[in-house]
Amino acid sequence: MKKFMINLGIALLLVIGLVAWAVLPWYLVLAVVVLFVLWLLLTRSGRLAWEAAKIGLASLPQRWGASSVIVVGIAGVVGVLVAMLAMGEGFKATLNQTGSDSSAIILRAGSQAETNSVITRDQVPLISSLAGISRGADGRPVISPELSQVVNLPSKADGTDSNVQFRGVGPMAWTLRPKLKIVEGRKFNPGMRELVVGRGAQKQFVGLEVGKQLKLANQMWTVVGAFSSGDSHDSELWADVDVLGPAYQRQAFQSVTVKLDGKDGFNRLKAALAGDPRLKLDVETTHNYYAKQSEGLTKLINILGKVIGTIMAIGAVFGALNTMFAAVAGRAREIATMRAIGFRGVPVVVAVMLETMLLALLGGLIGAGLAWLVFNGYSVSTLGNNFSQVVFQFKVSPELLWNGLKWALGIGLVGGLFPALRAARLPVTEALRAA
Repeated sequence: MKKFMINLGIALLLVIGLVAWAVLPWYLVLAVVVLFVLWLLLTRSGRLAWEAAKIGLASLPQRWGASSVIVVGIAGVVGVLVAMLAMGEGFKATLNQTGSDSSAIILRAGSQAETNSVITRDQVPLISSLAGISRGADGRPVISPELSQVVNLPSKADGTDSNVQFRGVGPMAWTLRPKLKIVEGRKFNPGMRELVVGRGAQKQFVGLEVGKQLKLANQMWTVVGAFSSGDSHDSELWADVDVLGPAYQRQAFQSVTVKLDGKDGFNRLKAALAGDPRLKLDVETTHNYYAKQSEGLTKLINILGKVIGTIMAIGAVFGALNTMFAAVAGRAREIATMRAIGFRGVPVVVAVMLETMLLALLGGLIGAGLAWLVFNGYSVSTLGNNFSQVVFQFKVSPELLWNGLKWALGIGLVGGLFPALRAARLPVTEALRAA
C-alpha cells in the first residue's frame, strides 16, 4: 500500500510537471534545449550519453512495431489537442474581426446581447441627436436601427434545421460596415421583401442561392444578393428593418449601431447617454461587443481541449512506459555491456530518455501536421450568443502547433523517465546472466 501511494504521488507530480511544461513560453523551452545540446557536446558525460543514444537509435528498425505505439499515441494526442484549440481560436478570430473601434452599438441598459435588448422607436430620434455620432455629407447622423430575428433553415451537412440570424438593418448599415461587400447580385431594395445573404450562411444552409425564394414568417422573400465580410456577419441574412419588423410583428428595435465622430467620439457619446435620463441605454464599441461574445465559448473549448488532451496524454504516457520498459528489458545485455565498459548511470538515463523524446517529437510532428492539413481553414458553424449559428473556420496557428509539440516532448519526457532509471539501476552481472 505504501509503495502504491508513493507511485501515485510520483505520477501526480509528473502530470503537474507535464502541464507546467506545456505552458512554458517558447524562449524558456529554447533555453532548455540549447543548454541540453551544449551539455551533449561539451561534457564527457554528454558525449557518452550521445554515443549510447546512437546505439539505441540504430536498433530502432528492429523494434519499430513497438516504438510505433509511442509515435501513434502521441500523434493522436497532439492532433486532437491542436484541432480542439484551433476551433476555439477560429471562433474567437471571427468575432474579433467583427466591428471596429470607429463604430458603436447601443443596447438597453444591462443587456449582454441583442436578443435581450429593446430600443423603442421613439428613442431613435433622441439617440440621433446625441454628441459623438458622426454625420454624413447630407448632415444626417450615420446610424442604423436594427432588429435580429432567429429563423430556421436546413443545413447542407445533414438537412436538420439550424438557427440563422435574420437581421433587419437601416439604410446606413452599409456605410457603418465598410468591410461588407456585395459579391453576387445586388443590395435589397427598401420596402421590398428582398434579402441578401452572407457567403458563410450560403455555404452552410440550403436554399440561399441568389434568385431563390424563401418562406419566412409565412411570406415569400427573394434572395437578391450575396455579401462577404470576413467576420460573423457572413453567417447572417439581411433585409430592410422596416419590412422585417412588421413581418414578425416587432414594434421596437433591439440595437442601434452608430458611426463615431473622431477619436473621442465614443467617450462623448457615452457621456451624452449617461446625461439623458430618458435613455436608459448602454454603449460599447462594436469591436469590444463582438469580442466579448466569443469569450465564454472560447474558454469552454480551450478547457475541454486541455482536459481531453490531458486524459489522452496520460494514456500516451502509459503506452510510452510499456514500450520503453519492454525496450530496456530487450536490450538488457546491451545496456549491461555499456555499463561494464564505463558508461555510468547518467549517460544511460539520458540515452534512453533521448530515444523516447525523439520518438515523441516524431509523433508530435505527425499529429501537428495532420491537424494543420485536415483542419486549418475547415468551415463549421456553432451556436453564438444570439442563439443563431455563427459560421467560422478552424485556425491552426504556429502558436498552437508549438504548444502541440511541447505536449509531445512532455509526454516523451515523462514516459521515458522510469524506464531510463530502471536501465541505469540494472545490475551488470544480473543483466548479463538474464540475457
